[in-house]
Amino acid sequence: MQLFSRTAPAAKKAAAAPSHGAPRRIRKTALVAAAAAAVMALSACGGGSAPQSADGTVELRFSWWGGDKRAQLTQDAIAKFEAENPKIKIKPEYGDWSGYWDKLATQVAANDAPDIIQMDEKYITEYSSRGALLDLSKYDIDTAKLDEAALNAGKSEDGLTGIAAGINAATILANPKVFEAAGVALPDDATWTWADFERIAAEITEKSPKGTYGAAAYGTDEASLGVWLRQDGKSLYTSDGRLGFEPQDIAQWWAFLKDMSKKKGVPSASEVVEAEAAALDQSGLATGKNGMAFWWSNQAPALEKASGSDLKILRFPTNTGKADDAGLWYKASQFWSASSRTKHPEETAKFINFLANNVKAGESLLADRGVYPNTDVRAAIEPKLTPADVKVVKFIDQIKDELGEAPAPPPKGAGAIQEIIKRYTSEVLFERLSPEDAGKKASDEMKSAISN
Repeated sequence: MQLFSRTAPAAKKAAAAPSHGAPRRIRKTALVAAAAAAVMALSACGGGSAPQSADGTVELRFSWWGGDKRAQLTQDAIAKFEAENPKIKIKPEYGDWSGYWDKLATQVAANDAPDIIQMDEKYITEYSSRGALLDLSKYDIDTAKLDEAALNAGKSEDGLTGIAAGINAATILANPKVFEAAGVALPDDATWTWADFERIAAEITEKSPKGTYGAAAYGTDEASLGVWLRQDGKSLYTSDGRLGFEPQDIAQWWAFLKDMSKKKGVPSASEVVEAEAAALDQSGLATGKNGMAFWWSNQAPALEKASGSDLKILRFPTNTGKADDAGLWYKASQFWSASSRTKHPEETAKFINFLANNVKAGESLLADRGVYPNTDVRAAIEPKLTPADVKVVKFIDQIKDELGEAPAPPPKGAGAIQEIIKRYTSEVLFERLSPEDAGKKASDEMKSAISN
């Protein structure tokens, strides 16, 4: 298969394809999406918000996923909001990603949804289309200083149901220490091609100790597939909620990965499966076992800390060797959404407006959820950011004029897509299926997931 004989149209003319907004290692399957759909369909009128107290104080519940650091930063922002708004109290509810969506679906079904909900791109359409999220455009939330692409990501025919909490971009992160040890030069990411990526990865593996590879394998999320498709004039989804590609398109993506595996540019199939279960700080990039890996930009600081190396943020390779054709986009890392059944929509919107636009909130949240979408807040808090976070901000600003069109939002049922991609990537790498057979089977499963 001649992967690099393709004539790829410019990414800015490509149909839009989404990414994955949340953490890289998502393990949710169709079961979660189906459960969410079922319980929301059972939802009756009413809501779970606490009523107003006798002295006029309102209590709002605020749910999010994330680790201890995020909890600390978020509660600091809450304290600042409450200091300015003594009649509004925010009750935090948080946990890790693994149980977040099951819990939220159950809460919505029981008419006990939190007032403010940290929402993910994978599920915002699912919840919006079933009337579970508030149309924030009807309330006093200033969107004038928000990046347009990030703002549009929260819009649909159901209204503005999410305000971006942060901006990400799909990247390749490189560990210069691995390159240096192998005697291989870092690529020029403004001009490199997929052929360059394959060659460099194989060369690093060849010149490194056993167990060190030039790159981590892709195929465990939608981001790399989305970029690949956009560079070929296709998309992961269409604006009417269908797949934007044919089986042969994803088959080519897998064929290229299989070819890299044969040339040992990426780990073996068994090592790929093992790596998928590793925590971020134990990933191949963090431990110096991979020279390059596919990550979201907001994950760079944590990976840099874990690796003890000054990581390099790279654009994706292209078919043409032109950065304008990379097909990148600004992705909302998460959204601030609200329950449509909140008893206090005005107060809820006031808190979301504070999170999105207030410098005090920015000074608390910093870059934990990605680069701040409000450009004024972004500039104001930059002196407080770590060098690693500043690096991400500069990368986000650097690619601004190279971005393609905003991607179509994931349709209902899209929460199952990543698991399908991951499963068939394994089938291809273990040579249980050819890329062509995997493409046909995976496409059929994806169509079924989003049509149901």
